[in-house]
Amino acid sequence: MSKTVRNIFIQGAIGPSFIAKSIAKHAAKTNIGAHNIFLGQVRADKIEGKAVKAIEYTAYESMALEKMDTIREEIFKKHELTCMHIYHSLGSVSAGAICLFVFTSSPHRKAATEACSEVVERIKAELPVWGKEIFEDATHQWKVNK
Repeated sequence: MSKTVRNIFIQGAIGPSFIAKSIAKHAAKTNIGAHNIFLGQVRADKIEGKAVKAIEYTAYESMALEKMDTIREEIFKKHELTCMHIYHSLGSVSAGAICLFVFTSSPHRKAATEACSEVVERIKAELPVWGKEIFEDATHQWKVNK
């Protein structure tokens, strides 16, 4: 039997109502004592005097989803989690909008906090996702994660 790999990608920005609905769905799960949420937001960085207007995200999707599935499994084995949800934007996301939403839940806060942080760091380091910074003058450059 083949395993279903979860799709983490959403076209465009991740809206506040999507985030709120995701949180609200967990109210019925009374074995959860803690949630930790990371929201990555596109910054309007000034680079050589030009402001970033948006970031256009692209990915090697099949490879990224397989890698994310591996990361998910490893983190579930390492931390006592109840739930883990990850969403990453593809396409154009304007400055000020959310492009990454990581949501971890557990019976206790330490596991939720540590797992959330680890997921974010591993996404940045290991997933084949690229961001092209689009400047106000329509020029662009490829983003380098720091």
